[in-house]
Amino acid sequence: MTTALPTQRTVLERFPAGHPRGSWPVDEYAAAQRDQGTDARVVMDLDSDQFLVVANTTLQ
Repeated sequence: MTTALPTQRTVLERFPAGHPRGSWPVDEYAAAQRDQGTDARVVMDLDSDQFLVVANTTLQ
């Protein structure tokens, strides 16, 4: 039987949704993190009106 370890999201960086360049800076940051081996992705936090770059962290 295999058991999956629980995961948690870690916020790597936050970007305001109203940035003049839109989501480009957050997409560029996430791509740079992926280039360095971090499984980073972009999500939108509607409550704070921010784009977040998050990575899953496995809890031990």
